[in-house]
Amino acid sequence: MGAASNLTTAEFEQSVKSSKGVSVLDFGASWCGPCQALAPAFEKLASEYQGRAKLFKIDVDAEGDLAAQFDVMSVPTVVFLKDGETKARIQGNYPDKIRAQIDALLG
Repeated sequence: MGAASNLTTAEFEQSVKSSKGVSVLDFGASWCGPCQALAPAFEKLASEYQGRAKLFKIDVDAEGDLAAQFDVMSVPTVVFLKDGETKARIQGNYPDKIRAQIDALLG
């Protein structure tokens, strides 16, 4: 059973930017209620898409540089990349929209 990995700024280049395929970045914070509400659904998606898409959780307090790089102004913000290139973003706790966007990118 796969789980969403925590991602640091240092790991971003190798794990996401220079990798092929679909990556999903969940920017959140421990103090954010909607982020905590999204967490179980995001973990479920990570398990469902294991081997087809990489899902990562990013703590905006610990990884401010990475949050700034993606212009994250509110949390939760979910950013979708394909082959290292940003393709879409969703703000808020919307697991069904996240699933639909992953499916669209996997095509």
